[in-house]
Amino acid sequence: MKQETTVLVGISGGVDSAVAACMLVDEGYRVIGLNIKVLDSPESNPALQPSSLVISNREEFRIPVYTLNLSKRFREDVIGYFQEEYLAARTPNPCIVCNKKIKWAGLLEAADMLNADLVATGHYASTAFLGGRCRLYQGADKKKDQSYFLWMLQQKELSKTILPLGTLAKPEVRELARSYGVPAAEKKESQEICFVPGDDYCRYLEQAIPDLAERVRGGKLVDASGRVIGHHRGYPFYTIGQRRGLGASTGEPIYVTSIDPVHNRIHTGKKTDLLSRELTASGMNWIGIEPPKKPFEATARIRYRDAPTPCRVTPLEDNRATISFHSPKSAITRGQAAVIYRDDEVLGGGSIVETTQ
Repeated sequence: MKQETTVLVGISGGVDSAVAACMLVDEGYRVIGLNIKVLDSPESNPALQPSSLVISNREEFRIPVYTLNLSKRFREDVIGYFQEEYLAARTPNPCIVCNKKIKWAGLLEAADMLNADLVATGHYASTAFLGGRCRLYQGADKKKDQSYFLWMLQQKELSKTILPLGTLAKPEVRELARSYGVPAAEKKESQEICFVPGDDYCRYLEQAIPDLAERVRGGKLVDASGRVIGHHRGYPFYTIGQRRGLGASTGEPIYVTSIDPVHNRIHTGKKTDLLSRELTASGMNWIGIEPPKKPFEATARIRYRDAPTPCRVTPLEDNRATISFHSPKSAITRGQAAVIYRDDEVLGGGSIVETTQ
């Protein structure tokens, strides 16, 4: 049956996606590659173009690869979102939005054009079909697990998705890459946002938004009592929990505790002032369960590198939920994602819109 199944694999040029494609070839699937362009031109081109990308030096892994230019969509849906979130005093997570609106959307569109049955990527996570629904799980390599970034995927996307690297650790993937003849086997990983040079988002915002620095410069920096202790460079250039670069000396460490975009004001406090037990998330997407009607116990993560923390999830109206942690969490940040787990399974997630300190 695998010989009759065509899988379209997202090819980024890195080791993970190349190994995912080679694994599927090894398993007997008919494999095609898709390289999605997002920064090469100002416009999008919905037509597939042949690509010269080669994922392996070995003939048996030479698969056809196409490109799909989604630059305009990326600029509107990802870069536009990134800028708008910072201007609203929220901290965005562009990789999550890109996975949903660019990578999976592009893969599924191209799959239709190429008559592919399934799509695949090199993400460190796993899928399964159990109990009448598609499920999403953490990757076996907890240091590389990327399930947090996939919470926006719905049943229609997961039902057509294979994630070959879910059971592997990164060293195993490197070793497979060498055995498959993948040129990118030793390629270093990048943790940077692809459109932010040097991972300097402040400089990026200054250059991308005309007169931004001039408009927001000189706002007040205040302490927990509301006393002005200095002035800052502009509210979009700060995030919750930030300590460095505040430009004020109080004799003890201070941290950004909240950001007021209306008055261009940065509130600061002690490290303990960052602690909170409760958040509200909106735009909830439920994967492992039907939309719940009653509170339930689970664990949740509030950022990518966060450890899952026991909590109580209470569903609310308008596709929202309250997450109450059993122990305080530090620097819960508006705009980031709250992803809910039961053991290794992703139950769902949403965007953090409010915290209770």
